[in-house]
Amino acid sequence: MRRRSHAKESLGRATGTSLKNDMVVRYSYGLLALAALPLSACRQAGPAPDQEAAQSAAGVTAAPAATLPGAPPPWAADAEQARTLDESRATAIVRAAARVAPAVVSVSVFRTERVRSPWEEFFFPWGSERQVPALGSGFIVDAVGIILTNDHVIRGADQIRVTLPDGREFDAEVVGSDEVVDVAVLRIRGDSLPLAPLGTSRGLLIGEWSMAIGNPFGNLLSNTEPTVTAGVISAAGRHIVPSEGERGFYLDMIQTDAAINPGNSGGPLVNARGDVIGINTSIFTRGGGSEGLGFAIPIDRARRILDDILRYGRVRRAWVGVDAEALEADVWGRTRGVRVARVAPGSPAAGGGLATGDQLVRAGGRRLTTPLDWQSLMLDLRIGDAVELVVQNRQTRTVRLVAGELPSLRASRVTVLRDIQLVSLTPQIRQEQRLTSQYGALVVDIPAELSGRIDLRRGDLIVQINNAPVRGAEDAARLFGRLAGRGPFYLFFEREGALISRVLEIPG
Repeated sequence: MRRRSHAKESLGRATGTSLKNDMVVRYSYGLLALAALPLSACRQAGPAPDQEAAQSAAGVTAAPAATLPGAPPPWAADAEQARTLDESRATAIVRAAARVAPAVVSVSVFRTERVRSPWEEFFFPWGSERQVPALGSGFIVDAVGIILTNDHVIRGADQIRVTLPDGREFDAEVVGSDEVVDVAVLRIRGDSLPLAPLGTSRGLLIGEWSMAIGNPFGNLLSNTEPTVTAGVISAAGRHIVPSEGERGFYLDMIQTDAAINPGNSGGPLVNARGDVIGINTSIFTRGGGSEGLGFAIPIDRARRILDDILRYGRVRRAWVGVDAEALEADVWGRTRGVRVARVAPGSPAAGGGLATGDQLVRAGGRRLTTPLDWQSLMLDLRIGDAVELVVQNRQTRTVRLVAGELPSLRASRVTVLRDIQLVSLTPQIRQEQRLTSQYGALVVDIPAELSGRIDLRRGDLIVQINNAPVRGAEDAARLFGRLAGRGPFYLFFEREGALISRVLEIPG
């Protein structure tokens, strides 16, 4: 997660006036009602004046007035009022919360972090380690124990513990995750698990009710039931640009003013029907707390990630071979169109006749105004999906492209250090990953625990080990094997356009 006294006085005056007026109305209503009763009814309501005086003189207490024939008993109005009030309390938000909250879980993790002081940096460049706790939320979506949460909640975790609202606790395993979209899939083993009903993020109405359900501040609130906060859908299709020190873009996000606080990450965003429409992920904040600018990953996108992970064991991201850039931008950075910056050789885009400089006007029926619109479309494409592009360059034409699999997923893999999978850099992979280096070995798979320990991620391009350049995956495997058991060595890799070095050591 990052991302009155005057009022009371005014309220008091307003309340006092209201109560005073209410008393006057009630009193006047009582007099009018009595005056309107027939004489016979008035007589039935109590003893005659001379009879009442005689009873009083004799010390006799008058019996309660008889109820009018056919009138409800005095307590009936109170019961009816209470029933009406109870019905009004059971709003759509109350019913939606009751439907989803039992399936919202607390996700507690322990991860190993490397600690480097200036003294350690000089004498012990490989640093020291410590165990750091973290927390988040998630929700159960399948009776076999499948849970959706954020990738950043469980990234690099050594241990994951899930707590249900009913107090049950389970160890969780990571089935798969996608750092690009920030979605992770966990599994627990349990019986009679409550499920959160999944809806759709299509057709959201700006201003409709929304609820964020999760576990802000985790166990600091001393119990296991999740917290519910309510607001509205503030906007849809928001692209969030990372701040300094943050990783990656969030594309096509749902914006809500329902309060999202630390620990809410990974919990569901719910509509008034009680359907999950998003995964709460980030906020804009100046002080660390909620300021009414919260963002959630659309549930339709998360469901595609979930389906890929359960079916194939990984995310099968589609590719057409186009890099897009802004056509024109003003002094505030607002763009007015998208054009083709590069076309990968042998790609679907090259086969469709796209060329550098072509303006992309529309894609899949959606107008493209920024390169992030194009990237958002690519995230939602599946392998084999066809997309129609409206292209301008001297003349307007329509191009139909069929998305293929990412070149990095088709390439032959080489395993190093038992668990790290590498592929050799090719022109297609270089374009796909937007890398600047001309050669190297790309990390395409690494266990989360190992990634957190050595700070190497998917997408890192290894370009040098000590003084030896790495020309490809086989080259990297040979160098790693040579350095096993020979002490620390320097690893150089490209990440997000920067060259980074790390000190590693491979046991013999």
